[in-house]
Amino acid sequence: MNDYPLLNLFWTMLELFLFILWFFLLFKIISDIFRSHDMGGWGKAGWLIFVILLPFLGVFVYLIVRGRSMGERDLAQAKQADAAFKAYVKEAAGTEGGGAGGHVDELAKLADLKSSGAISEEEFTKAKEKLLA
Repeated sequence: MNDYPLLNLFWTMLELFLFILWFFLLFKIISDIFRSHDMGGWGKAGWLIFVILLPFLGVFVYLIVRGRSMGERDLAQAKQADAAFKAYVKEAAGTEGGGAGGHVDELAKLADLKSSGAISEEEFTKAKEKLLA
C-alpha cells in the first residue's frame, strides 16, 4: 500500500465508477432498443449488433440519433405506470362507489368544509365520529 499513492487510488475509483456507469448506459440502451415500438425487427437487430460490436461508437451514435425519442419513451412509460398506480389506489380505497370509498369521500368533504371555515372543529369531530361509527 505504500507504493500506491492516494491520487492513484482516487483515479482507480473514478475509472471503476465510469466503467459501471458505462454498463448501466449500455443496458439502458439495449432495453430501449427492445421496447421501441416505432422500429421494426431488422432495425432493432441492426442497432443491437452495432451497439454490441462497436460499443462506444454504437452507444454514442444511438444517443445522438434516438436520444430524444428515448426520453419520450421513458416519460410515457413513467406516466403509464403512474396512472396504473393511481387507478390501483382508487380501486383499493374503494372510491369508485359505495363501501369504504364513500367514507373517504365524505371525510374529504368534511375536511374541506372545516378548512374553509364552514363548520367548526366540534362539528367536524362530531360528524367524523358519526361517519366512522
